[in-house]
Amino acid sequence: MSDPANPNDTYTSPLASRNASPEMLTIWSPRTKFNTWRQIWLAFAQAQQACNLDITDDQIAELESVVNQGISDSELIRATELERDLRHDVMAHVHCLGEQCPKAKPIIHLGMTSQDVVCNADLLCLDAALELTITKLARLVLALGEQAHQHREVPTLGFTHYQAAQPTTVGRRLAGWAHDVEILLFRLRLLRDKGFIRLRGPRGATGTQASFLSLFDGDSQKVDQLEALFIKKLTSSQGSGIHADTYTLTGQTYPRVVDALVLADLASVGAVLHKIATDIRLLSNRKELDEPFGKNQIGSSAMPYKRNPMKCERICGLSRFVMNLAPNAYDTAATQWLERTLDDSSNRRLSLPQAFLALDGALDLAYTVASGLVVNQAMVRRNLLAELPFLATENILMEAVKAGGDRQDLHEKIRIHAQISGHRVKQEGLDNDLLDRLQADALFHTPALNHELDWQGLMDPMQYVGRAVQQTDQFVQEVLGPLREKYTPDLEKLSSSDRGV
Repeated sequence: MSDPANPNDTYTSPLASRNASPEMLTIWSPRTKFNTWRQIWLAFAQAQQACNLDITDDQIAELESVVNQGISDSELIRATELERDLRHDVMAHVHCLGEQCPKAKPIIHLGMTSQDVVCNADLLCLDAALELTITKLARLVLALGEQAHQHREVPTLGFTHYQAAQPTTVGRRLAGWAHDVEILLFRLRLLRDKGFIRLRGPRGATGTQASFLSLFDGDSQKVDQLEALFIKKLTSSQGSGIHADTYTLTGQTYPRVVDALVLADLASVGAVLHKIATDIRLLSNRKELDEPFGKNQIGSSAMPYKRNPMKCERICGLSRFVMNLAPNAYDTAATQWLERTLDDSSNRRLSLPQAFLALDGALDLAYTVASGLVVNQAMVRRNLLAELPFLATENILMEAVKAGGDRQDLHEKIRIHAQISGHRVKQEGLDNDLLDRLQADALFHTPALNHELDWQGLMDPMQYVGRAVQQTDQFVQEVLGPLREKYTPDLEKLSSSDRGV
């Protein structure tokens, strides 16, 4: 018989058991949420007392004592029992806290509606989750940037349309990935630092603050003072860096378009991570790159030789999940009838935490891959040299013309030899012999050419990478130093990035 209390007999989200970090799981945990609710009730009671409502020092002291201890397991169980009867989660916790604070019970939640509690708590949670996500984005930029610097002068075949194109360097490609991540880092910092995420404040049932105006006998200045004191006390108790202002106008909830903005940006991060992981998977197939692989790791149950890029595959899977949550948030924002409807609640309990938890797992995996990325330079060079004679034909043509040759005659010869060599490679599985064919052609040795071509120099891959090295150096110099200085203290607090499952 199954036992719902046994984790092996009930569903547990893999986001919690396999993917997200302890830090992100703590932010979205029930204990954090309900402790935050209690901090809101305490801060509100303190603000009300400071505004001369009839709240005693004994009531505040009792609330402080209980709230600052943190909610216990037994209280969480009791709140669950109360909710079964009351069918209202906020009121269940009001009653539960009241049982622990008999003196303060009459003034807990005074004048408030549920969303005065839930919305402000959710916004604090969003802010904390964004802060952690931003830190992990910075860590990924640094890891990719360091690898870019290390491989800045390793030439590699470039691709457009997944067809061979002008060469670049491994470092330049990695710097391009890092640059994409940095764009999203800037975007999320903008979202958080410029006040898109701010507290709702106490606004009442429809956002008009009518209940608070009634408490203060119609004194609007007292209502403004209450809100300001509440915000100050709450952010102080939470140690939060959330923007100090509140939304100018709200209905019963803070604008749900804020959730849509957040999930859209998280989806954009997911898109970038998916692209990077896919690139690594493609290059792994070409044996140019490998993600880190454990000594005893099994790549396939049937094929012992395989080293499947399973971390990158998981990054793609998690990122795809995050990307597909963005439309969900748009739907929620679009269907908020008038001042509020409740169909957002059950949906947001899923979409908000799951978006952050899934992206958190993807970011940790991406850091593990980036920091331990294996560049197989011999294969990188072999693959490049197999295509380089084709890619060098324009330079060969230009050098031969400079030496006195006829451009049209030379172009036709190169075209004919290139077609023959291409056929050998594709249809016969032979090596690319284009360079040998051109060197053996009499047209490239006629008296009309006033000097011999430097065939060896023309086959130097670094002649074809343009400003790849300079661009990589510029990115590393301009981006990595400031990021490292800004985020090192936060990076040192992060737990191990790979949960190993």
